[in-house]
Amino acid sequence: MLYTASGSLPKHQYVYVAGGFVGANTATVPAVWFGLHAHPARAWGCTVMLESGAVYRNLPPHALSWTEKLCNWGLAEAQMWNCYGSQFSLHEYTYLTGLRAIAQIRKREYPCVYLFTAIPVGDGFTAEPTQDKEFMFLRTDFGRLTIQPTNRVRFIDGSFTHDVGWPTLSVQKDVYSCED
Repeated sequence: MLYTASGSLPKHQYVYVAGGFVGANTATVPAVWFGLHAHPARAWGCTVMLESGAVYRNLPPHALSWTEKLCNWGLAEAQMWNCYGSQFSLHEYTYLTGLRAIAQIRKREYPCVYLFTAIPVGDGFTAEPTQDKEFMFLRTDFGRLTIQPTNRVRFIDGSFTHDVGWPTLSVQKDVYSCED
C-alpha cells in the first residue's frame, strides 16, 4: 500500500457503531468499517458506511463493536498511543491472519484475534529506533476493537508458541547500515 493519511482496510469489517457517535437515537447502528485515517497526536479515525449509505469519517476506535450489546470500553482500552504522524501503511501479515492473541491493556489480559497491522512512516518517532512501533489491530473476544503496539501482544500458535508469560524484551537502540 502507498503511504497515506487515509487507507483501505485489508478486509472490510461488519461492525456496529455506538449510536451517540453518529447522532442516532439507538444504542448501536450497523455499519461496514472499510477505512482508516491518521492525524498526528490523535486517535486513529475509522471510516464506516452506515445502512443509510452515509459515510462517516474519523470515528474513534472505541466507537466500534462487533456486537450490538456494548460494554464499558473507553478510548484508553481501545488504543494505547496516539498516531505519530499522518503517514502509514496497512498490512495484514499472512502468518498472523486469524491467529489468537493476548493483548495486555492497562495491566489486564484480553483474548483477541489479529486483524491487521498499521505501520507508521515518515515521522520523527519512527526514525528513532527506541520509538519505532507497529500497531496491531485486534478484535477482543467480547467484540471490541483494540490497537496495541507489538510489545503488548502475544500470539498463540499451537504448533510453535508456548505460554511462558510475558517476555522481557529489550528496546531496539541501534540503527544498522551495511554501508558504514
